[in-house]
Amino acid sequence: MKNFMLQDRNVGTVPCWFMRQAGRYHSHYQNLKKQHTFMELCKTPELACEVTLGPIEDFKFDAAILFSDLLFPLENLGMGLSYESGPPTLEFHLEDRKNLNLISPRTPGNVFYDFQKKSIQLLKQKLPKNKTLLGFVGAPFTLYTYAMEGGHHGNLIESKKGFFDNTFKRFFELLKPEILNSMYAQVTGGADVLCLFDTAVGELCLIDFEKFIVPAIEELLSDFKMKFPHVPICYYSKLTHLDYLRSLPSNHIDILGVDWRVNLPAALREFGNDYYLQGNIDPAWLHLPKEHLQSNLIEFKNRMLPVSDLWHKWIAGLGHGVLQKTPEENVRSTVDFIHDKFVSP
Repeated sequence: MKNFMLQDRNVGTVPCWFMRQAGRYHSHYQNLKKQHTFMELCKTPELACEVTLGPIEDFKFDAAILFSDLLFPLENLGMGLSYESGPPTLEFHLEDRKNLNLISPRTPGNVFYDFQKKSIQLLKQKLPKNKTLLGFVGAPFTLYTYAMEGGHHGNLIESKKGFFDNTFKRFFELLKPEILNSMYAQVTGGADVLCLFDTAVGELCLIDFEKFIVPAIEELLSDFKMKFPHVPICYYSKLTHLDYLRSLPSNHIDILGVDWRVNLPAALREFGNDYYLQGNIDPAWLHLPKEHLQSNLIEFKNRMLPVSDLWHKWIAGLGHGVLQKTPEENVRSTVDFIHDKFVSP
């Protein structure tokens, strides 16, 4: 059984953290956003540290996750990343395959991602010692869909076609060093765990996932683990089901993040010997009136009771990120419910 620091620090209780726990729903973040751009909040270590710590202080999460963005590798590849209009935009996309010739690293990785390293270093100084510090990067396919189409909504036809004309392969060869450099910066800064977020990959059929995505993840994480073998990796995939998870390289992944579509008790029974599981409350529940949220959480717990012997292999969380305009009191009550009601036998 693999050792995982967050569980070791919370013996007897189920630990809890949420994706996007620092962000738009949180008044602490909104107050900072009135004074600073999103890019400033990400790239100024003191500000990134302050945003990251906000939900730890307000909601008592057991882990802090670096406030940053998964698209910075595309910026360093020369794709012109901007957040001025709100959602991220790029100057060009790879739907025009000739644009692959425009991509190359603009700054050495140890220089470009230094803002993430410094942010992590500040967080290690200020974060309570019983909290785990999580870094994160975007997974290859999710970053590829942004580079190809500007996002991961819709049918992703051009992205899927790129598997068969070598666009994905060529792009991944350029992208992999960028992802690794970001991971290296965060780990050398002091991150306890690294998360690999793959929000787009569930749009793929299982055949393409196994043929194109699993080898890319295996190659990326093999290179990382060769350098940092003891740093746990959490791989989160949205819209996937158990067959996708079965095909992943378990020797390089320590934690599986799953969304609310996955039967969590079944996943714990099947994967609990090889992984920790993270997730998977529906984030939409946190928009419900308090009494309905509490009722749903009680039902969620009741469904988890048959696998209470595996709660020590579970990290409670949402099936995706905290949604915009989520009431803060519902975030707080959900974390309190988890801490109060999920006590490992």
